[in-house]
Amino acid sequence: MSPKSAASAVRYLDSNDAVENFLDGIRGTPILAIDTEGASFHRFIDRIYLLQLSTRDVHAIIDPLPIASPAALGALLEDPKVEVVFHDADYDLRLLHQDYGWHVRRIFDTRVASQLLGVKAFGLAALLEQHFGVRLDKKHQRADWSMRPLPQGMLDYAAQDTLHLLQLRDVLKDQLEQKGRWSWAAEEFERLEGTRWAPEDAGQGFLRIKGARDLTRRELAVLREVAQWRDATAHALDRSTFRVVANEVLLEICRVQPKTADALGKIKGMPRGMIERAAPDVLAGIERGLAVPESQLPRFPKAARWDKDPEFDDKVGRLKAVRDAAAVRLDLDPGVLGSRERLESVARLVPRSVEELATLPDLRRWQIAEMGAAFVKALSGFKVKAANTPPAAPPAAPPAPESPYLEK
Repeated sequence: MSPKSAASAVRYLDSNDAVENFLDGIRGTPILAIDTEGASFHRFIDRIYLLQLSTRDVHAIIDPLPIASPAALGALLEDPKVEVVFHDADYDLRLLHQDYGWHVRRIFDTRVASQLLGVKAFGLAALLEQHFGVRLDKKHQRADWSMRPLPQGMLDYAAQDTLHLLQLRDVLKDQLEQKGRWSWAAEEFERLEGTRWAPEDAGQGFLRIKGARDLTRRELAVLREVAQWRDATAHALDRSTFRVVANEVLLEICRVQPKTADALGKIKGMPRGMIERAAPDVLAGIERGLAVPESQLPRFPKAARWDKDPEFDDKVGRLKAVRDAAAVRLDLDPGVLGSRERLESVARLVPRSVEELATLPDLRRWQIAEMGAAFVKALSGFKVKAANTPPAAPPAAPPAPESPYLEK
């Protein structure tokens, strides 16, 4: 079936009755492909604006805006007897939890599967063209899915995200089994369960702006104020923050610290409409930032401190050599085998046995099986030091919540 004729078989559902009837008809399905469309490029707070579903037999697009929460779909996604197939599940899982509170079970992620097979081009479009000769039109990649009505071209584009996903899953699972890597994938899929956004301190969001670390503490105080103005404006307009004022412009405001609307208007990239509408608010935010006492200037949270280890870089280098050799042997991207962060965790541990590696929570069982013995051997000449654990917090101090802004 051609992509065009396949898309024409997709049902568009935008009423409670239609959705309930469709979901009732697929109640017993053992497998379901799903995708979501958000609008983070356009809206201040992202949410699900479309749900695309496919079983082996039927396909549908659900418009969630005019309907109640589709509880029957949540029951399917949370049923451990139903395999749920995504491509690049992370953001979909976060949105599904944010909007509906669903905890998706028994996941298969075609992106993760392809990476474990050593596929270099693991985007959905590349995979569908490689395996099925299906070419996806990318012109709607950054479309505004919150708009209504949606033109047929956008609906056809959205439908492609799940139309062939179960076939792709079948191909990739066969390849994983042939290569003896199905257990790897199963472990990765299990770790995806429960993916959600962690609660954040909204007042600290300005520290996450790219480039904020290059500012002085005084400039950070200004950034905190003007970022709060931008967030409030974006929220009121329901518009992405960068569509109000770009990050680069915000940072330049903090460095230049203009005192007048004319000076603000001379900053490259400052939208003329925002100057006319909100110059007094921006200038007031700058003044508040400049008035913050020195003792109260913001700073970045301190990362966990480790005692200096003059052999640390050598340890990491030896582990990296092990990982890179395994990547060549397995024909995998080195980053899939283990990030530098995980290598550093191993270097701090200085394991004396493969079993000891299992105490590292982020190291996978399959990674230990493929590299554990070589890791232990590579570090066998180093002594285990007490300094390899971070200093404990003072016992009298209450435990602070983990900051989402710590570099990890």
